[in-house]
Amino acid sequence: MEGTRDKVAAMIRNTNGRLYDANFDKLVLKALDECKELCYDYNQVRPTRRAELHERLAGIVGSCGEHAHVTPPFWCDYGKNIRLGENFYANHGLVILDGAAVTFGSNVFIAPNCVFSTAGHPVDTERRNLGLEYALPITVGDNVWFGMGVLVCPGVTIGSNVVIGAGSVVTKDIPSGVVAVGNPCRVIREVGPEDAARYELYEPRG
Repeated sequence: MEGTRDKVAAMIRNTNGRLYDANFDKLVLKALDECKELCYDYNQVRPTRRAELHERLAGIVGSCGEHAHVTPPFWCDYGKNIRLGENFYANHGLVILDGAAVTFGSNVFIAPNCVFSTAGHPVDTERRNLGLEYALPITVGDNVWFGMGVLVCPGVTIGSNVVIGAGSVVTKDIPSGVVAVGNPCRVIREVGPEDAARYELYEPRG
């Protein structure tokens, strides 16, 4: 099982944006099926069995930090092209289509129902109907927070210390140190020192 996923993930990763057969190639379909089976098993683990969840997650993705956690359900295509940094956390409903590399830095927080898709399809119907697609890598830096329902498109790089607002569709690169939101996602301001004092700390009373 591991050999097929490794081989196919590497093959697609090395296409570098060129078209490949994602719908009829038997080896590709086998790798997809194997990864979906692993994701299915992951999604059946009881939520309190965090050690088992981490062990299974490490068996799906290419690499993950010691404290990386993804709250089920989680789905991906091949898994082997995904890199999760230290203190990575994703809430329910994460989907990663990892034909190309999808790399997350440390301290990345992802709210529910976010999608990171490296996969795209030809605009012309003739080649699209042949089952051809392409994949471009997605890269995310350190200390990035994605709000609910964010969609990240193929080929996007997001810097460090960034907040992506809920519902955003990220079609182009986002620089470091900013808040960005919208469809298409755009920078609305920089993250500044005033943000550290924006919220009052809750201190429970006995």
